[in-house]
Amino acid sequence: MLDAKQARVIYQYLVKNNYIDENEAITGEYHDALENNRLAPLPESLKNIAAGVQCLIQSVFDENVLKNMVSNGNTTKVIENELNDNFYKKEFQTLWHYINHKYAYTVDFKSSELVRKAVAHINEKMQVASLQYTVVSASQRKELDQETIAQGQSFEDKKTKTKDLKAAGIGQVKYDLIGKVAAGTTLTRRTAAEILYGITAEKFAMFRDNPEEFISKAILLIDEEKATMIVEHITYNSTDMGYDSTIFTAEKHSQNISQAFKGKKHIQDYVFTDGTAEKSIERRFAEDLDSAEEVCVYAKLPKGFAIPTPVGHYSPDWAIAFYEGTVKHIYFIAETKGTMESLQLRPIEKAKIDCAKKLFNEISTSKVRYHDVDSYQSLLNIMGQLK
Repeated sequence: MLDAKQARVIYQYLVKNNYIDENEAITGEYHDALENNRLAPLPESLKNIAAGVQCLIQSVFDENVLKNMVSNGNTTKVIENELNDNFYKKEFQTLWHYINHKYAYTVDFKSSELVRKAVAHINEKMQVASLQYTVVSASQRKELDQETIAQGQSFEDKKTKTKDLKAAGIGQVKYDLIGKVAAGTTLTRRTAAEILYGITAEKFAMFRDNPEEFISKAILLIDEEKATMIVEHITYNSTDMGYDSTIFTAEKHSQNISQAFKGKKHIQDYVFTDGTAEKSIERRFAEDLDSAEEVCVYAKLPKGFAIPTPVGHYSPDWAIAFYEGTVKHIYFIAETKGTMESLQLRPIEKAKIDCAKKLFNEISTSKVRYHDVDSYQSLLNIMGQLK
């Protein structure tokens, strides 16, 4: 149970980190942070109930997460999920040799192009809610007893009045607006200043109404525009470093053994898939891989296997080795998504996927193909269309 004070702290946490929009709906930024395990830490007062708080937030868009809040503590858990013989198969070792590299990227584009596009994007999308305050008044009950006080019912005739907080109330707080935007977008102060100078007076006036939200929204909108540009201008180069096989066993899972999928072709005995539904997209995909005659061996790639991009690290979902002669491309990296419509993907998420496509399909090796899919059948259909 949360009290009113804890609820306010959670709400402030969501607003501060741009995890809810002006309609109080969960934003793409929260989904991105959740997917990449990079959620902002909760305030100190909520640290001891952090897991439960994040679970409640996620229940807003996926009510199934609440089913996992209570479990049988005596259920056997997977303590060790070591690599099995499938990992050492020639087919997977060949695939692992192709993809087991760390990469560095460079992005070369004119700042004037980013400034122009970011200004237009902010002028179109910037919306900031005015700061508000609520005054609560009530009358204390004439007769009180211990039970009434314990239940928090000491007052009656409760009334609330919500008003906008005038600019004068926050005018004493100083913000390094340019510095905050520059740091949040990893741009120079000069470029950040040019963007802020270029937006309309109407949009810039929103900073006065709610500085914190204006800054977080400006950073998000600039990052979204930057995300659409980087794919055209990014270049990847392989480094001398690679990944150790221990990244597959280093990741510890909170799920118990009953929630894992016991695969026959996976490089570990148990596959821990994302999603809370019993038949999530990833779970169905793993089951289809395991039963497909074309598949020789596959791996659910851990979060530690990451591709750097200018808008955050990206971890693809699956590495698959097919039997030679059964499909067009023997080695495949797949990303399982609920939608394959690019217009429905968040700009930053789409940019990460596009960077991965460029790395695996154009730069890394012609032996390995990459694509986002929503099912095993869509993987087969897409594979036939790739050159």
